[in-house]
Amino acid sequence: MQRGSRENIAYWLLVCCALVFAMVVVGGVTRLTKSGLSIVEWEPLIGAIPPLSESHWQELFQEYQGSPEYQKINQGMSLEAFKGIFWWEYFHRLLGRLIGAVFFFPLLYFIVRKRIERSLVPKLFGIFVLGALQGAVGWWMVKSGLVDDPRVSQFRLTVHLGLAFLIFAAMFWTALGLLKERGNPVEPLARHAGALSILIYVMVLSGGLVAGTHAGLAYNTFPSMNGYLVPPEAFELTPWWKNFFYTVGAVQFVHRCIAWSLFVLVPWFWWRSRGWDLTPAARLVINLLLCVSFVQIGLGIATLLMRVPVPLAATHQAGAMLLFALSLWATAELRYSPQRASRLQ
Repeated sequence: MQRGSRENIAYWLLVCCALVFAMVVVGGVTRLTKSGLSIVEWEPLIGAIPPLSESHWQELFQEYQGSPEYQKINQGMSLEAFKGIFWWEYFHRLLGRLIGAVFFFPLLYFIVRKRIERSLVPKLFGIFVLGALQGAVGWWMVKSGLVDDPRVSQFRLTVHLGLAFLIFAAMFWTALGLLKERGNPVEPLARHAGALSILIYVMVLSGGLVAGTHAGLAYNTFPSMNGYLVPPEAFELTPWWKNFFYTVGAVQFVHRCIAWSLFVLVPWFWWRSRGWDLTPAARLVINLLLCVSFVQIGLGIATLLMRVPVPLAATHQAGAMLLFALSLWATAELRYSPQRASRLQ
């Protein structure tokens, strides 16, 4: 594959990554504003058309009024208030359709014009399948809240969020591989950066459980948890392992532990990198990783202390994806280094 074609495919994938980033942010706001259950039907094609008349609005509102969320939580909500939550969910779904189109049609173009090497085609189609699966997982998640207890399952929410990050990672890593030639890996640092990527991804999954159990609305003190290192009620369920998925104290405690781990491991990674003769690009992304990790931890603490205000919580979720992207970028820079890096004396 020619260099120009490799770059074009990489830039297309990076555009798709930017859209997924926007999708995650909008999805976070949709959840935080309790808008996710406002559309009670899954219509992948017809649902792309927004309400265009007052009668259409009334029809959608009547469908929502038949849902458990309206009857048990939002009883008496006005049509104008319904429109407010409807638009967030609508734009979230519309953005998902847009990502599918922006990914699929250029992919067909590149294949027809023979701009993609054969070994890359299955990988790109695999990403497309993951995207289609994500749409189904999103509806599977929403359905869990269209029941007598109108609350989305924390497990389905975590799967939905985790799959979004996985799709982002697949596209971003593929793009980075296309933009870089095979080089001389800085193995010790590359392994460390890769481990950080995995840990950040686990932190994201933990954050999904925090969101799904509303654990951010409890223990709004720091560094203690209402005066305790580990609140005694955090492990009240038996068997013990259930607490990590159902008890808000244990769920939040795990998320805090991962944050503390990153607070130590990212600076350690940065310090180790100072002992190597790295490329300017590798040095830049490692410095950015350090800075963003501190900002992200600060955002998390502020979100907790302020009891999850929507703008701050949405920024915190965006910061998680930015931190994840930087860890992947750092790993790529260290794996595909154009020079053979050596330890500084």
